[in-house]
Amino acid sequence: MPKFLITWLITAVSLLITAYFIPGFRVDGFIAAAIAAVVIGLANAIVRPILFVLTLPITLLTLGLFSFVLNALTIWLASAFSPGFHIDGFIPALIGSLVLSVVSGILHLFLGD
Repeated sequence: MPKFLITWLITAVSLLITAYFIPGFRVDGFIAAAIAAVVIGLANAIVRPILFVLTLPITLLTLGLFSFVLNALTIWLASAFSPGFHIDGFIPALIGSLVLSVVSGILHLFLGD
């Protein structure tokens, strides 16, 4: 199976697991998680690099910690364009992005190539 399909499935499952643990971070089912994974991938490919360049001075001043805020904003933006994927505010987006990164990393460790 191509690597991008594995990554897509791992991200979708990670979204479902994150939604189980984080209040205010909701996914209506696997199909919604799969669509949200595609939208998050597109947002990470298109929007996040632009935001990173625009906020580079603040990221340098905070020694990279502002990248957590960028991840939260990207996921929050993706929730606005994904049916069945809802985030109730910035704090659930921030905590959810941290948990999503950890869960996705663990799943990639066990299932990735």
